[in-house]
Amino acid sequence: MKTLQQLLDGKKYKEVISIAPHRPVFDALVILAEYKIGALIVLDGENLVGIFSERDYAREVILKGKSSKTTAISEVMTSKVLSAKPTDTVEHAMSLMTEHRIRHLPVVENDKVLGVLSIGDLVKETITYQKELIKQLQNYINL
Repeated sequence: MKTLQQLLDGKKYKEVISIAPHRPVFDALVILAEYKIGALIVLDGENLVGIFSERDYAREVILKGKSSKTTAISEVMTSKVLSAKPTDTVEHAMSLMTEHRIRHLPVVENDKVLGVLSIGDLVKETITYQKELIKQLQNYINL
């Protein structure tokens, strides 16, 4: 199975799409829509300080009647961020995400965010891996 670095290398956007904690939620929503993604890394300089997702928006802004134009990301982001290493396997990341019920996992090395993987990225890779494995087994059986 591939490593998380291998998955990051194959992603459409190579840069880390992020937002600063002082920016308003509205700005984050614009970025999420522009890139068609579900979460943003929150960076203070180069330091990972949180993650902001559509789930955070729904639970912390909409349901609490806050304004997306005046509420800062830092007020509503998830600050306890679970991360993985680039050398971790897809299988390990899937277990981590399932156990903690998260949909987005930052990949971090030496305190630097290399990228973010979604549960969809991992499921897609797992399906590809399993199809290839089945094909190899069928070829072996047919020998």
